[in-house]
Amino acid sequence: MNVLAHIYLSGDSDKIIIGNYIGDYVKGRDYLKYPDPVRKGIILHRNIDAFTDRHPIVHRSKIFFTRKYHKYSGVITDIIYDHFLTREWNFFSRRPLESVTYNFYRAMVNNFEILPDDVRKMMPFFIINNWIESYQTVRGIRHVLSTLSKRSSLPNETRFAIKALKKNYYSLQDDFMEFFPQLIDYVENDFGIEISHRITIPF
Repeated sequence: MNVLAHIYLSGDSDKIIIGNYIGDYVKGRDYLKYPDPVRKGIILHRNIDAFTDRHPIVHRSKIFFTRKYHKYSGVITDIIYDHFLTREWNFFSRRPLESVTYNFYRAMVNNFEILPDDVRKMMPFFIINNWIESYQTVRGIRHVLSTLSKRSSLPNETRFAIKALKKNYYSLQDDFMEFFPQLIDYVENDFGIEISHRITIPF
């Protein structure tokens, strides 16, 4: 999953939020260097990604992007799922998206000294451009993908990704709305994370 999903699934602990966010930047047993709540967040991040990567609904979504993105189709799907989480936020949370976003930025700034170097370098850009809330629009997704293709090994296939998103928008939205409640249940039941602002959707 991508940034906003990891934040949402961390519950109310700033330290778990931090660990869950930096999970991709902490390799192997390096997580042992961090305080216990941050460790819990890192381990949570790894398990969320493992649950997501093996889920058949996610595999179904990835098919729309595989032709151009190949092994990176999961990255695109994660970003697209964050788009739908921002769009459907009020179905999942009693807390305004702006409040959750602000709390995340505040937690990052207040704990700047324990962030990995790569996170420290990009955090000012991330906050200034309010990257999370930009996921609400297709234009914002286009900007995110274009930026990532310049700053990482993500293939520069933004035009294809946006075309695939628009063409299959409602199928991808349905996939997300079916998958995300299952992921929430997994996190709450298996890791004891309490998402106090969660809204339970009857399906």
